[in-house]
Amino acid sequence: MDDTRGVDDRQAAMSEAQFMAQLRAAFSQMPNDIPIYMFVNREKDDIFAQTNRQIVKIFRELTKKITFREYPLDHDLARKWNVIHSPTLLIAPERYAIRWLGAPMGEEGRIFLETMMMVGMGQSHLNDESKKILKKIDSPRAVKVFVSPTCPYCPQQALNGVQAAVERPDVISLEIVDIQANPRLADQYSAHSVPQTFANEVLIGMGAQSQELFCASLKKLEAQTVFIPEVDAGLVENDVVIVGGGPAGLTAGIYTVRSGLATAIIERDALGGQVATTPIVENYTGFSQVGGKSLVDIMVSHALQYVQIFQGEEVLDITPGTPMVVQTSRRKFHTRAVLLATGATHKHLDVPGESRLAGKGVSYCSTCDGPLFVGKKVIMVGGGNSAVTEALHLHHMGIDVTLVHRRDVLRAQDVLVGHLKEAGIPILWNIEVKEIQGDKSVERVVLYNNRTGETSALDVKGVFLAIGYEPAVGLAQKIGVELTGEGYIRHDRHRTHVPGVYSAGDVEGGYKQIVTASGQGAESAMAIFEDLINPYWQTRKGA
Repeated sequence: MDDTRGVDDRQAAMSEAQFMAQLRAAFSQMPNDIPIYMFVNREKDDIFAQTNRQIVKIFRELTKKITFREYPLDHDLARKWNVIHSPTLLIAPERYAIRWLGAPMGEEGRIFLETMMMVGMGQSHLNDESKKILKKIDSPRAVKVFVSPTCPYCPQQALNGVQAAVERPDVISLEIVDIQANPRLADQYSAHSVPQTFANEVLIGMGAQSQELFCASLKKLEAQTVFIPEVDAGLVENDVVIVGGGPAGLTAGIYTVRSGLATAIIERDALGGQVATTPIVENYTGFSQVGGKSLVDIMVSHALQYVQIFQGEEVLDITPGTPMVVQTSRRKFHTRAVLLATGATHKHLDVPGESRLAGKGVSYCSTCDGPLFVGKKVIMVGGGNSAVTEALHLHHMGIDVTLVHRRDVLRAQDVLVGHLKEAGIPILWNIEVKEIQGDKSVERVVLYNNRTGETSALDVKGVFLAIGYEPAVGLAQKIGVELTGEGYIRHDRHRTHVPGVYSAGDVEGGYKQIVTASGQGAESAMAIFEDLINPYWQTRKGA
């Protein structure tokens, strides 16, 4: 055992050394210096300021192009650049209006690295469609992106902001706001769910957006939900297009490529699906306990060894035929088969106040939004594995959480129920949430006891929901795929009744487990391989 651990340690050290060498080489090719300024309250040297010093020190050891200066908030330069929050990082402020309020910890670390890369190269790396949109902006845009270190969706939205600020420094300024370091600012904007994006004090984005949607929202100063490319943004020809980058889609991608089929995975949001926001996974074979995001990173790294992944693209339309045509927000695919691994989305209570206060205390992701509620009272609504897992996660973060369940027994696994009892998390049995109240953010909930018929009010600052999922079948319905009575995709061993269209994972219903989705991804990939060799629909026609 010790020998194996030693080998693993040496391999990890070698990988880190190789990564650092690659960074050093990349920095050496940059034409621009990267001056970084940090402004702090000298009377309160907190963990965020300390983290900034450590992060910048690491990068400064790789290149002399990075310089670092630290000043107090009452310095003339702070007044010059209107810096009022501690700590604040300014990155190349003479050329770009990019600032970080807090510290790029956790998920945000790679965005800080990419920011330095873009500033050093003077290139935004935006695609042509996004550049066209930004080129039409003719007045200033002051952008704020609220993020948290534990949110897997935040890096994508923060990157959108950085790219826009680098591409149009003449009109776009950016503040990336860490809600842990700036809870009062988050309260001011009612940004209790991340990521949230404001431009000129107008909310233009709830959640992560593709770069085209972000740029369109920035231009129009209102959230956009659909982006249609003005011209064809490229054509990709292959054998299989997989829609969805969760466990089912990633596993299917590995198996189809290993079968000799050219494959593309298209994922609109964060890779990993629901797993990416699961605090702890304890029932995936090979791991006694692993963070959901860590497990996703392992899956994605494995898949990338085989399959090309197009992240941040939305599939707009699928046209069955020979070839099948898949149109995304950026390009067109000609393919022989399509696998719908689109997963499921969070169910809603559909009670007064839920949609109005979404992102303002109503949350569907404890991993993303939990840090803002430390020391506050919240409820977690639900009684299954997800609800109990997330309630435990909130409790361990230092949040006063109460579980609210409409029945008198939990549906969660016994081991999770045991953890719940050990933590001493209170449970309100036979209780339904009938209304969520508050002016600018959640202030209280109206509860109904379905046993006694009594109604009561409970003062809380947050309402976290984990009450199940709705299958994401919009694309399936668009191309006429049959659904079951419960609204899931109807299939025969992952084959839908539309020739060349397959399904896998949570969109099929059944057991919603990571290992189940992965297995279905493998099964569907093998079905696709068999059918492309001997198309079953042609056999039927000839029968």
